[in-house]
Amino acid sequence: MITIHPQFIKDTAGKNLVVIPQNEFDILIEELEELEELEDIRLYDEAKKNNSGERILFSDYLKTRDLKNA
Repeated sequence: MITIHPQFIKDTAGKNLVVIPQNEFDILIEELEELEELEDIRLYDEAKKNNSGERILFSDYLKTRDLKNA
């Protein structure tokens, strides 16, 4: 876990801003990417668990999708 050292400032319009050092920002981005990858793995595992084995052609999927969105 990273310790964040934020600075709280206001811009010229009076809006509140939070500023953190670049290295802390980079670490946060890396951790976010790891979390997104874990979420993708979780979704894949869930889809694989719920797989009935039924398949449809992609062209058929597009037709049904277009009908639902019409």
